[in-house]
Amino acid sequence: MTQDDHPPLRLIVPEPEGRPGDQPDFSKVVIPRAGTVRRPEVDADPEEIRDLAFTIIRVLNRDGQAVGPWADALDLSDDDLRAGLRHMMTLRAFDARMLIAQRQQKTSFYMQHLGEEAISCAFRHALRPGDMNFPTYRQAGLLIASGYPLKTMMCQVYSNDADPMRGRQMPVLYSSKEHGFFSISGNLATQYIQAVGWAMASAISGDRRIAAGWIGDGSTAESDFHAALVFASTYKAPVVLNIVNNQWAISTFQGIARGGSGTFAARGHGFGIPALRVDGNDYLAVLAVARWATERARRNLGPTLVEYVTYRVGGHSTSDDPSAYRPAEESAAWPLGDPILRLKNHLIALGIWSEERHAQAEAEVLAEVVALQKEAEAIGTLHQGRRPSPRDMFEDVYAEMPPHLVRQRQEAGF
Repeated sequence: MTQDDHPPLRLIVPEPEGRPGDQPDFSKVVIPRAGTVRRPEVDADPEEIRDLAFTIIRVLNRDGQAVGPWADALDLSDDDLRAGLRHMMTLRAFDARMLIAQRQQKTSFYMQHLGEEAISCAFRHALRPGDMNFPTYRQAGLLIASGYPLKTMMCQVYSNDADPMRGRQMPVLYSSKEHGFFSISGNLATQYIQAVGWAMASAISGDRRIAAGWIGDGSTAESDFHAALVFASTYKAPVVLNIVNNQWAISTFQGIARGGSGTFAARGHGFGIPALRVDGNDYLAVLAVARWATERARRNLGPTLVEYVTYRVGGHSTSDDPSAYRPAEESAAWPLGDPILRLKNHLIALGIWSEERHAQAEAEVLAEVVALQKEAEAIGTLHQGRRPSPRDMFEDVYAEMPPHLVRQRQEAGF
Protein backbone atom coordinates (compact mmCIF):
# COMPACT_ATOMS: atom_id res chain seq x y z
CA MET A 1 0.00 0.00 0.00
CA THR A 2 1.43 3.36 -1.00
CA GLN A 3 1.08 6.58 0.90
CA ASP A 4 -1.51 7.83 -1.60
CA ASP A 5 -3.80 4.92 -0.72
CA HIS A 6 -4.47 6.35 2.75
CA PRO A 7 -7.01 9.11 3.34
CA PRO A 8 -5.74 12.50 4.55
CA LEU A 9 -5.31 12.67 8.30
CA ARG A 10 -7.91 14.54 10.29
CA LEU A 11 -8.90 15.32 13.86
CA ILE A 12 -12.32 14.86 15.39
CA VAL A 13 -13.37 17.75 17.62
CA PRO A 14 -16.18 16.75 20.04
CA GLU A 15 -19.29 18.90 19.77
CA PRO A 16 -22.08 19.38 22.32
CA GLU A 17 -25.61 18.29 21.50
CA GLY A 18 -26.79 21.88 21.23
CA ARG A 19 -25.55 25.39 20.62
CA PRO A 20 -27.35 28.73 21.01
CA GLY A 21 -30.60 28.62 19.05
CA ASP A 22 -30.84 24.81 19.15
CA GLN A 23 -33.31 22.76 21.14
CA PRO A 24 -31.70 21.24 24.27
CA ASP A 25 -31.12 17.50 23.94
CA PHE A 26 -30.27 15.29 26.91
CA SER A 27 -31.45 12.09 25.27
CA LYS A 28 -27.99 10.55 25.64
CA VAL A 29 -28.04 10.98 29.42
CA VAL A 30 -29.17 7.54 30.56
CA ILE A 31 -30.93 7.89 33.91
CA PRO A 32 -31.82 4.69 35.76
CA ARG A 33 -34.88 4.57 38.00
CA ALA A 34 -34.24 5.67 41.57
CA GLY A 35 -33.32 2.82 43.86
CA THR A 36 -32.29 0.37 41.14
CA VAL A 37 -28.51 0.70 41.38
CA ARG A 38 -26.93 -1.79 43.77
CA ARG A 39 -24.97 -0.80 46.85
CA PRO A 40 -21.83 -2.93 47.29
CA GLU A 41 -20.09 -3.59 50.57
CA VAL A 42 -17.69 -0.86 51.58
CA ASP A 43 -14.71 -3.21 51.19
CA ALA A 44 -15.71 -4.37 47.69
CA ASP A 45 -12.92 -5.06 45.21
CA PRO A 46 -12.77 -2.25 42.60
CA GLU A 47 -12.88 -4.85 39.82
CA GLU A 48 -16.23 -6.12 41.10
CA ILE A 49 -17.96 -2.73 40.93
CA ARG A 50 -16.77 -1.40 37.58
CA ASP A 51 -20.40 -1.05 36.46
CA LEU A 52 -21.01 1.71 39.03
CA ALA A 53 -18.85 4.07 36.96
CA PHE A 54 -21.31 3.87 34.06
CA THR A 55 -24.66 4.30 35.78
CA ILE A 56 -26.11 6.95 38.13
CA ILE A 57 -26.88 6.19 41.78
CA ARG A 58 -30.24 7.73 42.69
CA VAL A 59 -32.36 7.66 45.87
CA LEU A 60 -35.24 10.12 45.41
CA ASN A 61 -37.91 9.09 42.91
CA ARG A 62 -40.40 11.32 41.13
CA ASP A 63 -42.88 10.99 44.00
CA GLY A 64 -40.37 12.32 46.52
CA GLN A 65 -39.82 8.91 48.11
CA ALA A 66 -36.39 7.61 49.16
CA VAL A 67 -36.04 4.12 47.72
CA GLY A 68 -33.46 1.37 47.20
CA PRO A 69 -30.37 0.05 48.98
CA TRP A 70 -28.59 3.39 49.20
CA ALA A 71 -31.64 4.90 50.91
CA ASP A 72 -31.79 1.95 53.31
CA ALA A 73 -28.23 2.70 54.43
CA LEU A 74 -29.22 6.22 55.55
CA ASP A 75 -30.46 6.85 59.07
CA LEU A 76 -31.52 10.49 59.13
CA SER A 77 -33.79 12.18 61.61
CA ASP A 78 -36.44 14.68 60.59
CA ASP A 79 -34.20 17.42 61.95
CA ASP A 80 -31.31 16.17 59.79
CA LEU A 81 -33.48 16.40 56.69
CA ARG A 82 -34.80 19.85 57.52
CA ALA A 83 -31.26 21.06 58.24
CA GLY A 84 -30.06 19.78 54.88
CA LEU A 85 -32.84 21.61 53.09
CA ARG A 86 -32.12 24.81 54.96
CA HIS A 87 -28.40 24.63 54.15
CA MET A 88 -29.17 24.45 50.43
CA MET A 89 -31.73 27.26 50.69
CA THR A 90 -29.18 29.40 52.54
CA LEU A 91 -26.53 28.81 49.90
CA ARG A 92 -28.96 29.74 47.14
CA ALA A 93 -30.06 32.93 48.90
CA PHE A 94 -26.44 33.85 49.64
CA ASP A 95 -25.58 33.33 45.97
CA ALA A 96 -28.45 35.52 44.80
CA ARG A 97 -27.51 38.40 47.09
CA MET A 98 -23.80 38.24 46.23
CA LEU A 99 -24.57 38.13 42.52
CA ILE A 100 -26.65 41.30 42.88
CA ALA A 101 -23.83 42.87 44.90
CA GLN A 102 -21.38 42.18 42.09
CA ARG A 103 -23.73 43.75 39.55
CA GLN A 104 -23.89 46.79 41.87
CA GLN A 105 -20.06 46.94 41.80
CA LYS A 106 -19.78 46.16 45.50
CA THR A 107 -17.39 43.35 44.64
CA SER A 108 -15.34 42.60 41.56
CA PHE A 109 -16.25 38.97 40.99
CA TYR A 110 -18.57 36.16 42.06
CA MET A 111 -19.34 32.53 41.20
CA GLN A 112 -22.73 30.92 41.81
CA HIS A 113 -23.59 27.36 42.85
CA LEU A 114 -27.08 27.44 41.28
CA GLY A 115 -28.26 23.88 40.67
CA GLU A 116 -25.30 22.30 42.47
CA GLU A 117 -26.21 23.02 46.10
CA ALA A 118 -26.84 19.40 47.10
CA ILE A 119 -23.30 18.24 46.36
CA SER A 120 -21.29 20.26 48.86
CA CYS A 121 -24.08 20.65 51.44
CA ALA A 122 -24.69 16.90 51.63
CA PHE A 123 -21.06 15.81 51.42
CA ARG A 124 -20.16 17.88 54.47
CA HIS A 125 -22.31 15.64 56.65
CA ALA A 126 -20.19 12.60 55.83
CA LEU A 127 -17.10 14.26 57.32
CA ARG A 128 -15.80 14.50 60.88
CA PRO A 129 -14.04 17.33 62.68
CA GLY A 130 -10.44 17.52 61.49
CA ASP A 131 -11.08 16.10 58.01
CA MET A 132 -9.87 18.44 55.28
CA ASN A 133 -11.47 19.51 52.00
CA PHE A 134 -9.40 20.78 49.11
CA PRO A 135 -12.19 22.53 47.21
CA THR A 136 -12.79 24.47 44.05
CA TYR A 137 -14.68 27.74 44.01
CA ARG A 138 -18.09 26.02 43.88
CA GLN A 139 -18.11 24.17 47.22
CA ALA A 140 -19.14 26.97 49.59
CA GLY A 141 -21.86 24.64 50.85
CA LEU A 142 -19.13 22.82 52.77
CA LEU A 143 -18.70 25.96 54.85
CA ILE A 144 -22.40 26.76 55.21
CA ALA A 145 -23.25 23.20 56.29
CA SER A 146 -20.46 23.32 58.88
CA GLY A 147 -21.72 26.52 60.49
CA TYR A 148 -19.13 28.93 59.10
CA PRO A 149 -20.38 32.52 59.55
CA LEU A 150 -22.15 33.91 56.49
CA LYS A 151 -21.09 37.43 57.41
CA THR A 152 -17.43 36.39 57.31
CA MET A 153 -17.97 34.86 53.86
CA MET A 154 -19.51 38.13 52.69
CA CYS A 155 -16.62 40.15 54.08
CA GLN A 156 -14.22 37.95 52.11
CA VAL A 157 -16.25 38.57 48.94
CA TYR A 158 -16.13 42.32 49.64
CA SER A 159 -12.41 42.24 50.63
CA ASN A 160 -13.19 44.62 53.48
CA ASP A 161 -11.47 45.13 56.81
CA ALA A 162 -13.16 42.04 58.31
CA ASP A 163 -11.99 39.77 55.48
CA PRO A 164 -9.99 36.99 57.16
CA MET A 165 -7.88 36.76 54.00
CA ARG A 166 -7.08 40.48 54.32
CA GLY A 167 -7.75 41.12 50.65
CA ARG A 168 -5.05 38.69 49.47
CA GLN A 169 -7.42 36.28 47.76
CA MET A 170 -9.95 36.74 44.99
CA PRO A 171 -13.58 36.91 46.09
CA VAL A 172 -15.07 33.41 46.80
CA LEU A 173 -11.63 31.90 47.47
CA TYR A 174 -12.42 31.19 51.12
CA SER A 175 -10.22 29.43 53.65
CA SER A 176 -10.83 28.01 57.12
CA LYS A 177 -8.65 25.38 58.77
CA GLU A 178 -11.09 25.09 61.65
CA HIS A 179 -13.88 24.17 59.25
CA GLY A 180 -11.81 21.78 57.14
CA PHE A 181 -11.68 24.08 54.11
CA PHE A 182 -8.21 24.43 52.61
CA SER A 183 -7.37 27.70 50.88
CA ILE A 184 -8.70 27.63 47.32
CA SER A 185 -6.26 27.94 44.45
CA GLY A 186 -7.19 29.89 41.35
CA ASN A 187 -4.81 27.62 39.41
CA LEU A 188 -7.13 24.76 38.59
CA ALA A 189 -6.43 21.15 39.61
CA THR A 190 -3.58 21.90 42.01
CA GLN A 191 -5.90 21.10 44.91
CA TYR A 192 -6.22 17.48 43.73
CA ILE A 193 -2.60 16.57 44.34
CA GLN A 194 -2.63 18.64 47.53
CA ALA A 195 -5.55 16.57 48.83
CA VAL A 196 -3.71 13.32 48.14
CA GLY A 197 -0.52 14.65 49.73
CA TRP A 198 -2.40 15.80 52.84
CA ALA A 199 -4.10 12.40 53.13
CA MET A 200 -0.75 10.63 52.78
CA ALA A 201 0.72 12.83 55.53
CA SER A 202 -2.22 12.01 57.78
CA ALA A 203 -1.58 8.29 57.25
CA ILE A 204 2.16 8.63 57.75
CA SER A 205 1.58 10.38 61.09
CA GLY A 206 -0.88 7.69 62.22
CA ASP A 207 -3.76 10.16 62.38
CA ARG A 208 -7.45 9.38 61.76
CA ARG A 209 -8.30 12.37 59.59
CA ILE A 210 -9.11 11.93 55.90
CA ALA A 211 -9.08 14.33 52.96
CA ALA A 212 -11.47 15.13 50.15
CA GLY A 213 -10.32 16.57 46.83
CA TRP A 214 -12.66 18.48 44.52
CA ILE A 215 -12.40 19.21 40.81
CA GLY A 216 -14.65 20.23 37.94
CA ASP A 217 -15.14 18.29 34.73
CA GLY A 218 -13.03 20.68 32.68
CA SER A 219 -10.07 20.58 35.06
CA THR A 220 -9.78 16.79 34.81
CA ALA A 221 -7.86 17.49 31.60
CA GLU A 222 -5.05 18.97 33.70
CA SER A 223 -2.01 16.82 34.40
CA ASP A 224 -2.41 17.36 38.17
CA PHE A 225 -5.60 15.29 38.05
CA HIS A 226 -3.77 12.26 36.70
CA ALA A 227 -0.78 12.72 38.99
CA ALA A 228 -3.14 12.72 41.97
CA LEU A 229 -4.68 9.42 40.86
CA VAL A 230 -1.24 7.85 40.47
CA PHE A 231 -0.19 8.70 44.02
CA ALA A 232 -3.61 7.97 45.54
CA SER A 233 -3.77 4.51 43.98
CA THR A 234 -0.13 3.62 44.60
CA TYR A 235 -0.13 4.47 48.30
CA LYS A 236 -3.83 3.79 49.01
CA ALA A 237 -4.22 7.29 50.40
CA PRO A 238 -7.25 7.94 52.65
CA VAL A 239 -8.90 10.40 50.29
CA VAL A 240 -12.18 10.86 48.43
CA LEU A 241 -11.60 12.31 44.97
CA ASN A 242 -14.69 14.18 43.83
CA ILE A 243 -15.47 15.25 40.25
CA VAL A 244 -18.35 17.70 39.84
CA ASN A 245 -19.56 17.16 36.30
CA ASN A 246 -21.84 20.12 35.69
CA GLN A 247 -21.69 19.59 31.91
CA TRP A 248 -19.74 22.75 31.10
CA ALA A 249 -16.32 24.19 31.87
CA ILE A 250 -16.13 27.94 31.38
CA SER A 251 -17.22 27.63 27.74
CA THR A 252 -16.46 24.07 26.63
CA PHE A 253 -18.77 21.12 27.17
CA GLN A 254 -17.75 18.06 29.15
CA GLY A 255 -16.80 15.99 26.11
CA ILE A 256 -13.65 18.02 25.53
CA ALA A 257 -12.15 17.05 28.89
CA ARG A 258 -13.69 13.58 29.17
CA GLY A 259 -12.06 12.20 26.03
CA GLY A 260 -13.02 8.66 25.09
CA SER A 261 -13.49 7.28 28.61
CA GLY A 262 -17.30 7.41 28.42
CA THR A 263 -17.65 8.86 31.93
CA PHE A 264 -15.35 10.77 34.23
CA ALA A 265 -15.76 8.11 36.90
CA ALA A 266 -14.37 5.49 34.50
CA ARG A 267 -11.03 7.29 34.65
CA GLY A 268 -10.52 5.64 38.02
CA HIS A 269 -10.46 2.15 36.46
CA GLY A 270 -7.06 2.60 34.90
CA PHE A 271 -5.63 3.25 38.36
CA GLY A 272 -7.47 0.47 40.16
CA ILE A 273 -9.54 3.01 42.10
CA PRO A 274 -13.21 2.20 42.86
CA ALA A 275 -15.37 4.67 40.96
CA LEU A 276 -19.02 5.66 41.26
CA ARG A 277 -21.40 8.06 39.53
CA VAL A 278 -24.14 9.68 41.55
CA ASP A 279 -27.08 11.99 40.88
CA GLY A 280 -25.64 15.32 42.02
CA ASN A 281 -29.10 16.85 42.31
CA ASP A 282 -30.23 14.21 44.81
CA TYR A 283 -29.21 15.29 48.33
CA LEU A 284 -29.80 11.83 49.81
CA ALA A 285 -27.90 10.01 47.06
CA VAL A 286 -24.92 12.34 47.48
CA LEU A 287 -24.90 11.80 51.24
CA ALA A 288 -25.20 8.03 50.90
CA VAL A 289 -22.32 7.79 48.43
CA ALA A 290 -20.21 10.24 50.46
CA ARG A 291 -20.63 8.08 53.55
CA TRP A 292 -19.67 4.96 51.59
CA ALA A 293 -16.54 6.60 50.17
CA THR A 294 -15.42 8.22 53.43
CA GLU A 295 -15.88 4.91 55.26
CA ARG A 296 -13.52 3.25 52.77
CA ALA A 297 -10.92 5.89 53.51
CA ARG A 298 -11.31 5.52 57.28
CA ARG A 299 -10.90 1.74 57.03
CA ASN A 300 -7.58 2.09 55.17
CA LEU A 301 -9.18 0.74 52.01
CA GLY A 302 -7.78 3.58 49.93
CA PRO A 303 -9.20 6.26 47.64
CA THR A 304 -12.57 6.44 45.92
CA LEU A 305 -13.37 8.44 42.79
CA VAL A 306 -16.89 9.92 42.71
CA GLU A 307 -18.49 11.71 39.76
CA TYR A 308 -21.48 13.91 40.56
CA VAL A 309 -23.76 14.32 37.55
CA THR A 310 -25.31 17.77 37.75
CA TYR A 311 -25.83 20.95 35.73
CA ARG A 312 -24.45 24.47 36.10
CA VAL A 313 -27.58 26.60 35.79
CA GLY A 314 -25.89 29.98 35.89
CA GLY A 315 -22.80 31.30 34.19
CA HIS A 316 -19.37 29.98 35.02
CA SER A 317 -18.81 33.26 36.86
CA THR A 318 -19.92 36.88 36.67
CA SER A 319 -17.37 37.21 33.84
CA ASP A 320 -19.19 34.61 31.72
CA ASP A 321 -22.21 34.75 29.41
CA PRO A 322 -23.45 31.17 28.87
CA SER A 323 -25.91 32.29 26.18
CA ALA A 324 -22.89 32.57 23.89
CA TYR A 325 -22.24 28.82 23.84
CA ARG A 326 -25.31 26.83 24.95
CA PRO A 327 -29.09 26.85 24.34
CA ALA A 328 -30.98 29.30 26.52
CA GLU A 329 -33.51 26.66 27.59
CA GLU A 330 -30.93 24.00 28.41
CA SER A 331 -31.03 24.41 32.21
CA ALA A 332 -34.82 24.06 32.25
CA ALA A 333 -34.53 20.86 30.21
CA TRP A 334 -31.99 19.24 32.54
CA PRO A 335 -33.62 15.91 33.46
CA LEU A 336 -32.38 15.59 37.06
CA GLY A 337 -34.33 18.59 38.29
CA ASP A 338 -33.71 21.10 41.07
CA PRO A 339 -31.96 19.73 44.20
CA ILE A 340 -33.87 22.00 46.58
CA LEU A 341 -37.28 21.17 45.12
CA ARG A 342 -36.50 17.46 45.17
CA LEU A 343 -35.56 17.40 48.85
CA LYS A 344 -38.50 19.68 49.67
CA ASN A 345 -40.88 17.23 47.99
CA HIS A 346 -39.32 14.39 49.99
CA LEU A 347 -39.97 16.19 53.26
CA ILE A 348 -43.54 16.92 52.19
CA ALA A 349 -44.02 13.25 51.29
CA LEU A 350 -42.83 12.33 54.80
CA GLY A 351 -45.35 14.72 56.31
CA ILE A 352 -42.71 16.86 58.04
CA TRP A 353 -42.88 19.84 55.67
CA SER A 354 -45.42 21.75 53.59
CA GLU A 355 -45.58 24.35 50.85
CA GLU A 356 -46.56 26.94 53.45
CA ARG A 357 -43.66 26.04 55.74
CA HIS A 358 -41.29 26.14 52.79
CA ALA A 359 -42.42 29.64 51.79
CA GLN A 360 -41.97 30.73 55.40
CA ALA A 361 -38.47 29.21 55.51
CA GLU A 362 -37.52 30.97 52.26
CA ALA A 363 -38.57 34.29 53.78
CA GLU A 364 -36.66 33.55 57.00
CA VAL A 365 -33.50 32.58 55.18
CA LEU A 366 -33.62 35.62 52.90
CA ALA A 367 -34.21 37.96 55.84
CA GLU A 368 -31.23 36.47 57.67
CA VAL A 369 -28.96 36.77 54.62
CA VAL A 370 -30.04 40.37 53.91
CA ALA A 371 -29.47 41.40 57.53
CA LEU A 372 -25.98 39.90 57.56
CA GLN A 373 -25.25 41.51 54.20
CA LYS A 374 -26.08 44.94 55.63
CA GLU A 375 -23.70 44.30 58.52
CA ALA A 376 -20.92 43.25 56.16
CA GLU A 377 -21.47 46.21 53.85
CA ALA A 378 -21.39 48.57 56.83
CA ILE A 379 -17.76 47.50 57.27
CA GLY A 380 -16.91 48.05 53.62
CA THR A 381 -17.31 47.02 50.00
CA LEU A 382 -15.11 47.22 46.92
CA HIS A 383 -15.23 51.01 46.56
CA GLN A 384 -16.08 52.28 50.03
CA GLY A 385 -15.69 51.63 53.73
CA ARG A 386 -12.86 50.14 55.72
CA ARG A 387 -10.31 48.03 53.89
CA PRO A 388 -7.32 45.94 55.00
CA SER A 389 -4.10 47.86 55.48
CA PRO A 390 -1.39 47.51 52.80
CA ARG A 391 0.79 46.43 55.71
CA ASP A 392 -1.08 43.11 55.72
CA MET A 393 0.52 42.04 52.45
CA PHE A 394 3.78 41.56 54.34
CA GLU A 395 2.27 39.43 57.12
CA ASP A 396 1.60 35.67 57.35
CA VAL A 397 4.12 34.78 54.66
CA TYR A 398 7.24 33.90 56.67
CA ALA A 399 7.58 32.78 60.28
CA GLU A 400 10.31 35.42 60.54
CA MET A 401 10.13 38.25 58.05
CA PRO A 402 13.30 38.47 55.90
CA PRO A 403 15.26 41.73 56.09
CA HIS A 404 14.41 42.75 52.53
CA LEU A 405 10.66 42.60 53.30
CA VAL A 406 11.16 44.53 56.52
CA ARG A 407 12.93 47.19 54.48
CA GLN A 408 10.22 47.25 51.81
CA ARG A 409 7.50 47.58 54.46
CA GLN A 410 9.33 50.48 56.06
CA GLU A 411 9.82 52.17 52.69
CA ALA A 412 6.08 51.84 52.07
CA GLY A 413 5.44 53.64 55.35
CA PHE A 414 4.25 50.62 57.32
